[in-house]
Amino acid sequence: MISDGPVPKHEQLRSLLEKRCAAELAPGSALPSERHLCDEYGVSRITVREALRQLVADGTLVRIRGKGTFVADHPARSRLHLASFHEDMRRLGRVPSTTVLLTELRVPPPSTISALGLRAADRAFHIKRLRLADGVPISVDDAWYPEYVAPGLAEHELTQSIYQLLRAEYERAIDHAEQSIGATAADGELASLLEVPAGAPLLAFDRVAFSGTVRVEHCYSWYRSDRYQVQMTVTDPG
Repeated sequence: MISDGPVPKHEQLRSLLEKRCAAELAPGSALPSERHLCDEYGVSRITVREALRQLVADGTLVRIRGKGTFVADHPARSRLHLASFHEDMRRLGRVPSTTVLLTELRVPPPSTISALGLRAADRAFHIKRLRLADGVPISVDDAWYPEYVAPGLAEHELTQSIYQLLRAEYERAIDHAEQSIGATAADGELASLLEVPAGAPLLAFDRVAFSGTVRVEHCYSWYRSDRYQVQMTVTDPG
């Protein structure tokens, strides 16, 4: 609980409330009144107000005039890095799940042949999946994997991380990728799968992943912009 010490009481309360919002309260849940929080944590009204002010400022809480203070609905915020969807969501404290929409083995379209450096007649596994976090649709992944890189790939369980599968079964650990990010509008199929209105804004990813010098994946991904954000650190190259 909250005690006297080097850490100010409002900082202690802020930390406790932040953990409470993440572990116990769903987005949209009302926070107890200031008077209730004072009694529950044994602190002054000034301490409560300062803790709440900071949590509102950082987006953990939202105040609605005349109604109260509520837990904000947070999108998953991922730092720009190389990880599977399952690894990324678990790191963010979400429960990932996957629905396989399509699995086939055929010659890919020209854009993927070029991206993967394939010959015109080379085949690749085409795997399309819906990715969810805490049961909410987050993205659609439309990916291709060369047959010679991962023979029999479609025979494995594809609701789990394909990156882990490539590493464990084929010794093809993905160690770097080239990726571009753009914006697009949800068409009929994507809107239906992601449960958003047609025309809703999406983040569009185009990624080629490598294991050493071998190109092992070409993937298009579309993410709900209201449920997923990309965070990065930028530096001055000079």
